[in-house]
Parts: sequence; structure tokens; C-alpha cells
Amino acid sequence: MNIGIVCYPTYGGSGVVATELGKALAMEGHQVHFITYAMPFRLDGFHNNVFYHEVEMPNYPLFEFQLYTLALASKMVDVIRYEKLDILHVHYAIPHATSAYLAKKIIEKEHDIKIVTTLHGTDITLIGLEPSFLPLVKFAIEESDAVTSVSRFLREKTLTNFNIKNKEIDVIPNFIDTDLYVPSSECGLREQYAPQGEKILMHVSNFRPVKRVSDTVRILNEVLKSVPAKLILIGDGPERSEAERLSRELGIGEHVRFLGKQNGLPQILSAADVFLLPSQSESFGLAALEAMSCGVPVVATSSGGIPEVIIHGETGYVAEIGDTDRMAKYVVDLLTNPKKHKRFAEASRQRAVEEFETKLLLPNYIALYERLLASPKAAPKEPSKQNGYVLDFVV
Repeated sequence: MNIGIVCYPTYGGSGVVATELGKALAMEGHQVHFITYAMPFRLDGFHNNVFYHEVEMPNYPLFEFQLYTLALASKMVDVIRYEKLDILHVHYAIPHATSAYLAKKIIEKEHDIKIVTTLHGTDITLIGLEPSFLPLVKFAIEESDAVTSVSRFLREKTLTNFNIKNKEIDVIPNFIDTDLYVPSSECGLREQYAPQGEKILMHVSNFRPVKRVSDTVRILNEVLKSVPAKLILIGDGPERSEAERLSRELGIGEHVRFLGKQNGLPQILSAADVFLLPSQSESFGLAALEAMSCGVPVVATSSGGIPEVIIHGETGYVAEIGDTDRMAKYVVDLLTNPKKHKRFAEASRQRAVEEFETKLLLPNYIALYERLLASPKAAPKEPSKQNGYVLDFVV
């Protein structure tokens, strides 16, 4: 199959999943074409059967705001036409599904392209609920040939929030290469940042407000009352400065280290004793799964799809959003009970391998693509005819 993949190329779960999906499909012999405004950060090095098409942004004085949605649709048409795509798989409803619909309508007389939309989270739970976007998101979902979500939680949210009645949404969880994300030898991080044998707490994210990064600092502040520990924060974003400020205000700045965006996450994660995910909203929690695959127990909030990944009391613990005291108690419990910590670590690794391995979940996407390609081509809809015209200017 020739498959186009559209995603955000930045440091976030949806881009990670889309990129890893494309790489896995390419290894199976499919042609994969990434269409986005920058090289996906996980698309490092050369990969057989993988191609990249950059969306060029127009620069014209008349347009006060960038027209990414239209530029993306135009690039989609170009790639569909000349690369003979069978499937266009877009990740995130806004604006990718909208651009895909526009591209499909432009080219439908010469090419029958199938659109798959994967919903990842804030496109449904936050941005998509804005009054200005809600009808657009609903339309894009209903007009997609197939829709998937990364968790049961997200599927139910989508059906309810957007009153979706006649569209099936398949749940295909996020996946991970457990041969890559595996407990490994130290990368030198522990020797550098915890030379006195301190325990290491870790957090990885894009530091958006929804991640509640400052809560990791509050958790550490409580943990330090019982256990010598360090907090390692991986990633960057708008909430970094607030977390830095809070760590200094609490007088624990020397115990907190901000490493920015990093490659080599499996080795870094393997140095952690506990992974923290205090998010306000997580439709899945890919960072938690990555930690679990590296044999690291997770303490997280019970928001969204996280309980579908973490088994409370077996692979980690979950608490209410903002309950940093409870989360700190869970962390201390794990850090002061070596046998329990080992049991949780082994259970975390086992769950990742048995439930979320790439080889187990990739066939679900391939089966979905094949089902769409086997379905008959739908007849184009006839435009409605009216006797009069109504002009309504919207500015």
C-alpha cells in the first residue's frame, strides 16, 4: 500500500505515535509518505520506504494569519496525485482531518483516496470543544472514511461531546517497540545527578499547562521529607519557567534538573526509580507506557485513559488530579519498599510487552486500511439546488 501520514512533527505523543506507525508500516514493505511542515523529530536517519513532503507556507502581505490548513490541503492533493496514495492517515482532528476532507473533494474525480482520522486527545477534549471549532471537528469526523481513537475513554468522549451517531470509532491503543524501550544499563545520568545514591523521579512531556509539570516539583518537595531524591525533567515548553520558579521558591532547586528535549529516551528512562505523570488530561499516556516498558513504575493521575494503561496497585498508582500529597505518599511507598518496587517494575514491563507491543497492534491498522480499500467507491454527492441566494458576510 501507498500510505500518507499527516501529523504534528513536534515533541508530543500524537507525533510520536504517527511517526512510529509510519516506520513500522515501512518495515512491513509499505510505502509511507509523511506530509507536514517540518521533519518529525522521531524520523531520524534514513528509513527504507519512507518519504517526507514538506508543506510550504505562503508568505503574502494580504494574509494576516498563516493559511496552514489550505497549504496542507494543497500539498495533500499533490502527494495523492503523484505518489498514487491509497490511504491518507491524519493524526489530530484539527486541522488535519479538515485539510484531508478538502483534498479528497478536490481530487475525487480522478482518484479515490480513503481518509483515516486518528483522535489523540486535546483535539477532542479541549480545542475541539471551542464553539468556533466544534461544528468543524464534528463534520471532519463524520466525513472521514474511518476514525480511530487511542483509548476507550477518548472514544466515549468523542461520541458524547460531538453527538456522533452514525460513525464507528475503532479503539487502537498507542503502541511501543518493547525491543527498543527495554530496561538497560545506566547512561551516566545517575552518576551525574544522583551521585550519593539518591532516588530518581522523572517526568517527560512537552510542558504544556495540561501536563501540570509544577506538580512534579510539589511531589518531590514532599518526598524529600522522607527519602533523598532528585527530580529529572525531560522536555520543554511554556510551563518550564514556572516549574523552575517553584523549585527555587520551595528551596529545592538543587534537587531538580531540567534536561530539555532529549533523544535516547530508553536509556534515560531506565535510570529512573519512579515516573511521574500528574496530567490534568491524558487520553492515553504514552510517556507512562514508555517508562513502564523500561521497567519503571508510574505514579499518575486518574484522568482520561491513564487507568487503561496503568493498573493501580500492580504497575503503579493513580490519584486524583492535583492531589500531590497522595501521589508523594505513593512514591515514598515504592521507594522505601524494595520488594514492592521490584514487583511493580516487573509487572510494568510485562504489561507493556503483552498488551502494547507494536507487533501486536500494527495489524489492527493494516486490517483497517485493507477493509477500506476493499469497500466500494461511494458515489459523489450531488449539490443541493435552491431557487434563491442568501448572502451572509462573516468576518
